[in-house]
Amino acid sequence: MVSILDTSQDAPEEATRNGPEKDSEAQKPSKSPATASSKKGTPEKSAAQKSENISGAELKKRAKAEKAAKRAQTKQEQQATPSHASQGNKLENNKGPTHKDSIPPSAQPPPKNKHHERIDSLSTSSHKPLQLRPGQQYGPTTEVEPKKELQKLAFLSHLYGIPRRTSISGAGKDVHPSILALGIQMSNYTICGSNARCVSTLLIFKEVIDAYTTPLGTSLPRHLTLHLSAQIDYLVSCRPLSVSMGNAIRWLKMAISTIDPDTPEDQAKSRLCSAIDTFIRERITVAGQVISSSASSRIQDGDVILTFAKSSIVERTLAEAYHQGKNFQVVVVDSGPLFEGRNLIIALSNLGLRAEYASIHALTHVIQDATKVFLGAHAMMSNGRLYSRVGTALVAMMAKDLGIPVIVLCESIKFTDKVALDSIATNEIAPSHELGYHRKTLGKDDEEGDWRSATNLVGLNLMYDLTPPEYIEMVITEYGNLPPSSVPVVQRLSTNT
Repeated sequence: MVSILDTSQDAPEEATRNGPEKDSEAQKPSKSPATASSKKGTPEKSAAQKSENISGAELKKRAKAEKAAKRAQTKQEQQATPSHASQGNKLENNKGPTHKDSIPPSAQPPPKNKHHERIDSLSTSSHKPLQLRPGQQYGPTTEVEPKKELQKLAFLSHLYGIPRRTSISGAGKDVHPSILALGIQMSNYTICGSNARCVSTLLIFKEVIDAYTTPLGTSLPRHLTLHLSAQIDYLVSCRPLSVSMGNAIRWLKMAISTIDPDTPEDQAKSRLCSAIDTFIRERITVAGQVISSSASSRIQDGDVILTFAKSSIVERTLAEAYHQGKNFQVVVVDSGPLFEGRNLIIALSNLGLRAEYASIHALTHVIQDATKVFLGAHAMMSNGRLYSRVGTALVAMMAKDLGIPVIVLCESIKFTDKVALDSIATNEIAPSHELGYHRKTLGKDDEEGDWRSATNLVGLNLMYDLTPPEYIEMVITEYGNLPPSSVPVVQRLSTNT
């Protein structure tokens, strides 16, 4: 019995002498006494028989001690692990004895089963934490150039709105093909001018109404208004509606609402198309004839008529006066970026009229010989102010200063009940690239020298300005010749008829 105990006490010393070859055998836990005795012979069998005599409480106590030893060893290894990668590389290069080698084999815990091993966030030197940089990306990356935002003026931010549409991409499926074409033509100024835009819109609405079919479960007066709203929204995305277009659309919706729901669809559509033709003839065509006849009577032989940009009603007045055999001269003052006066000077020259073309920069020179100023209008505000192409207010102010009468030719369809005090609260801002100015620099081409690439420079392309009523001598309409203060009266008369 003594020899057996001596052998068990000498076992650790023998394992130490044998070196690291038997460390793994000493660290392996014994699954059962029978398995241990079969591998190590009679001494291990005696130790197994002794372990069978140990009570269950002592086994639990021994297991707790082993767990405490494992935790202490893990904690020591974590403290010994360097916190930076550079320190870890130094330890690997030194290849000195590790903390694990300094522990006796008998005190080392048995190796963990790799299959059931759990990787903790507090990993040891064998499982170093993966450090990620913030915003780190994997794989090849390409630098995306940030989209250049359109520079805007803060005090005019309410006028910018949605960028103007230049293509039919993204249009709704309910938009008629003719409306798609009309919107693009308005956007690129192929159709320009208040009257031209209004007439074109009404004629295209006739095509929309002819192609319209009332869906089941609804009526034409109710659904056709919604169908036209989709067409109008597309036109607004291409360019804001003019005052004349807004008045015409309101009239058309009112005409649709008055149709009896029991009226057959073909008959209702025929009535609407006939009403549109009547509206164009009475409110635009005949009204223009009346205005041109009244205005041409004020042109005398030897007069020098100065006009700004291009107005269809002014062109008709000058042509009618020329056909009456009157001898007079015309001065057309124009400005960018549209230069609409070029079309007017070509039309007058083809008629045989003596006409002169000048830029607005030469206004102080060419206005000296003028006897009358004829101006067109985009709209007449309820407070008597003229809303027209930008530059009109400058011409009217210069003429008033020289005592030259300013006469405005305007149809009643362009009258509105809105009140405007300046051209900032209400206006239309066109794309700044239409200005077309370039900043030439040495060593750069036109694209790089474009003014849009300059910092702290914002292009402002206002379409209209506002002329005060004190600069206006007379407003000629189809209702007669009246002062600017009578605009609200004519506006009420035109809406009631």
